[in-house]
Amino acid sequence: MPGKIKEMIDAIIAQRSNGNSIIAANTRVKLALKGILPDKYDSTSEDDYEVIDKLRRIAKELNLSI
Repeated sequence: MPGKIKEMIDAIIAQRSNGNSIIAANTRVKLALKGILPDKYDSTSEDDYEVIDKLRRIAKELNLSI
C-alpha cells in the first residue's frame, strides 16, 4: 500500500506537535537527523519496510502510538 510512510510521518508530527507549528517543525528536524526526510515521501511513495521499522522505533522512543 503506497503512502504508508507518509501516513506514519504525519501521525508522528501531529501527535507530537498538537497543532503547534514550532514543535511540528522541530519534529521534522528530529526525523531528518534520524535519517528520515519527511519531504521525501508523499502519498504515492512506495513503502520501504526498513523505513517503516525505523519510524516505529522513533514513535516508540517518543512514546507515541502510530
